[in-house]
Amino acid sequence: MKIILLTVGKTTNSYLIKLQEEYQNRLKFYIPFEMLVIPELKNTKSISIAEQQEKEADLILKNIESNDEVVLLDEKGKQFTSVGFSEFVSKKMLASHKRVIFVVGGPYGFAEKIYNRANGKVSLSAMTFSHQMIRLIFVEQLYRAMTILKGEPYHHE
Repeated sequence: MKIILLTVGKTTNSYLIKLQEEYQNRLKFYIPFEMLVIPELKNTKSISIAEQQEKEADLILKNIESNDEVVLLDEKGKQFTSVGFSEFVSKKMLASHKRVIFVVGGPYGFAEKIYNRANGKVSLSAMTFSHQMIRLIFVEQLYRAMTILKGEPYHHE
């Protein structure tokens, strides 16, 4: 199984990029992982929020295959503890999916067709974080989940 983090817009903060890369490198020892970045839309001031969501949705769907398991990182999703998230990831691994894609939407969230395509929703916090920070938080939590599943001492209870 491969885990993909599909995001709209790139990370521009060099400190966040460096930390993301550190956790991505650590993940290589546990599971195939890839980050796919869809470029942000240009000239968004001239289109409505709904149109922006629809255009982003089309770009997101172009990167999703019919048999992919799709999980949205969404404020209305299920919240987990780190141990609970590791159990969630473990179930996805045991379900024999070829690819599990976690999706971070654009600044206004997802169009309805993305919610319809999704197999689930996960919230990383009740708080709101920048889209750039969410990428780092997700990669760190995925790394933490892998160490929990392997019984390694990174996570402390």
